[in-house]
Amino acid sequence: MKTNYRLIENKALQESVYHYRINPGMDLYILPRAGYQKKYAIFSTRFGSIDNSFRVEPENEITALPDGVAHFLEHKLFEDEQGNVFDRFAALGASANAFTSFTQTTYLFSCTANFEQNLTELLNFVQDPYFTEETVSKEQGIIGQEIRMYEDHPHWRVFFNLLESLYREHPVRNDIAGTVESISGITPDLLYRCYNTFYHPSNMAVFLVGDLEPDRVAALVEENLSARNYKQMGAIVRYYPEEPEAIMKEKTSQELVVSEPIFYLGFKDNVINKLTGRDLMHRELLMELILDTLFGTSEMLYNDLYKADLIDEGFGFEYAAESTYGYTMIGGETKDPERLHEQIIKEIKKAQKNGISEEQFERHRRKILGSYIRKFDSLEFIANNFLAYKFRDTDLFELPGVLNEVKREEALALIGENLNPDRHAVSLILPLTDG
Repeated sequence: MKTNYRLIENKALQESVYHYRINPGMDLYILPRAGYQKKYAIFSTRFGSIDNSFRVEPENEITALPDGVAHFLEHKLFEDEQGNVFDRFAALGASANAFTSFTQTTYLFSCTANFEQNLTELLNFVQDPYFTEETVSKEQGIIGQEIRMYEDHPHWRVFFNLLESLYREHPVRNDIAGTVESISGITPDLLYRCYNTFYHPSNMAVFLVGDLEPDRVAALVEENLSARNYKQMGAIVRYYPEEPEAIMKEKTSQELVVSEPIFYLGFKDNVINKLTGRDLMHRELLMELILDTLFGTSEMLYNDLYKADLIDEGFGFEYAAESTYGYTMIGGETKDPERLHEQIIKEIKKAQKNGISEEQFERHRRKILGSYIRKFDSLEFIANNFLAYKFRDTDLFELPGVLNEVKREEALALIGENLNPDRHAVSLILPLTDG
């Protein structure tokens, strides 16, 4: 079977990815790594927890989903008429897993032997759904227990409590697994509707990395898909509620079994829904650079907070950027949440007033660039991030170039725009009080 490819190259990283377009429109990416014993494969769909309202062109009917369907579907695909999929991978010497995020669902395996058999297993089970009333009811009980467990998980709750405080309408505020009540509305028909929409190959991609022969593996994937006689499908139109600029509420506090309070401070990015592709990557890297400059381990503030016993090694920060939402989170465990809150806001205001020095900016740019280059030694990092960026209409290989383009003047403007002390929320998990 003849396969054609496009070579995606980055000379600075010395990496080349073979890109195949498999009928009826699925992207296959293969990164050969000669001499590597380990091989890693992921099969991803652009279907995450926030995709709960959609239609397929040319249809006009909009399908509304209860929270938790994408995660539920991920669980269900691992059980088919042959039994448990994990057992089949284990028999082939592979380690398999899956995860659902806000924007995608990914199935994966790693192995050192039997790669083609494992790849066939991955392709087969993801493309062969099996849902019945009985199996769906059983899964509702299993996932219901998982949801209840996470209701008492401190770091999970502090995270989603903050998102609930930042967002009023957007489904990013809702738990990826849904609620016990929401998953009770899931039926086999609903799962098949979502599966036939979001698991169409045109909405999916495969990334393979290891000591592989690209054309041979691409032929295997193409043969597997062609035997299924897929028909072309119209574009998926996703609907998200209009989100107001203002945050939902300034503070959320919850008591759980913890030895010390957990403090998260967050900012909602209101500009993010106007950005796509390379512009989105640009903003993401600029925010990462800003946060590392203000709160990184090499800076004076971090060391002062550590010496004052206000933070420990778990203190951190992140900026998440997608096409429909964006947020910044800062925090960790602390003995004094109020004082830590005060010090973080003070540092942000100081940076807004005095700026960031050229030396600081360049030092942190080099640090982040070095960190990303080191991550390219990880097969998992390359595969997972390559598809995540592709689903956002950009290219992981562009990251070093974009990082070198960001300017200090942009950082100064973004600190004022995106880290506005007058528009932030706080999430607290406090130790249980007696009685």
